[in-house]
Amino acid sequence: MALVLFAARIFSMLGTAGFYMVMHEWAPEYTSSSGDGPTWVEWTWLVSFTFILMGLSAFVAFKFAQRILLPVNAVADNLRKIAQGDLSARVELNKSPVGETATLVSDFNIMAQRLDTMARERAFWNAAIAHELRTPVTILRGRIQGLAEGVFEPSEKLFQNLLTQIENLSYLIEDLRVVGLVENGQLRLNKEPVLLSAEVESVVHAFRNILAKAGLEVSVNLDPGAVQCDVVRIRQALMALLDNALKYANPGSLHVTLQIDSDTCHLSVEDSGPGLPEEFVSSVFNAFEQTHRHPTSDEKGSGLGLAVVKAIAVAHGGQALCASSALGGTAFRLNWPA
Repeated sequence: MALVLFAARIFSMLGTAGFYMVMHEWAPEYTSSSGDGPTWVEWTWLVSFTFILMGLSAFVAFKFAQRILLPVNAVADNLRKIAQGDLSARVELNKSPVGETATLVSDFNIMAQRLDTMARERAFWNAAIAHELRTPVTILRGRIQGLAEGVFEPSEKLFQNLLTQIENLSYLIEDLRVVGLVENGQLRLNKEPVLLSAEVESVVHAFRNILAKAGLEVSVNLDPGAVQCDVVRIRQALMALLDNALKYANPGSLHVTLQIDSDTCHLSVEDSGPGLPEEFVSSVFNAFEQTHRHPTSDEKGSGLGLAVVKAIAVAHGGQALCASSALGGTAFRLNWPA
């Protein structure tokens, strides 16, 4: 509004100066002399020019107010919609807002989009978690109910099967906990210098027999030296990568590499197939992400293994990457500051 008043003031001064220049040049007899009052022509000009200036000022002020009030009112209306549960509400205007109102509209739409995304992700997670929990819980209930009703005879094999289902539940709950803690920035790491090559060798040794049964021939290339990390979490990430290879990799070579640079540690697991299409590479570490790949073993993953790998890498201040492997399959890499 200050700008409108300033423009009106300048226009008034220029208009008055222009009027007297024209009158002195073409009709000096209609202008008042020094000490005389304004002539009727001057009065007519002053009154007419005042009304014209007031009209123009009102028009400009109205248009300017519309550019401010309309976005503010639109934001207020859509805030009420969001408060009532409509997270799809967005501010859409025919005319672009100006100044701080443009920032207000932009920030509101960004906020609404994030709220909508969070709500969709929460609904997706709830459905996915319920789906993953349903299978082992259903199996446990059926087995235990069968034991109670005498349908199943107690046996070591049956109890071992029940124990396996309980362990699967425990792994799933722990994976959910890790991913949730990292997303909230609450995962605490116990970092200390460790000889990571020995730890990696230990994990690979524990998996070697089961990987061999699946036709996977494991080779390792490990740099010696101390690395600053939470060794329990890094072991957990490596086990998730080996478990992923066990489920999805074709029989063939499986290469585990630990490379320690001056400031970065690189841990990778590479398989020889079948590989991963480019369109899935960017989302392979998302929780419950489904790809076209089918498990090569009878076991089905929870969809959280690679999400846990990424969460552990991020918690260490690093990143998890997926790329094509020189062996013809997929390479999963963890990088973090050493």
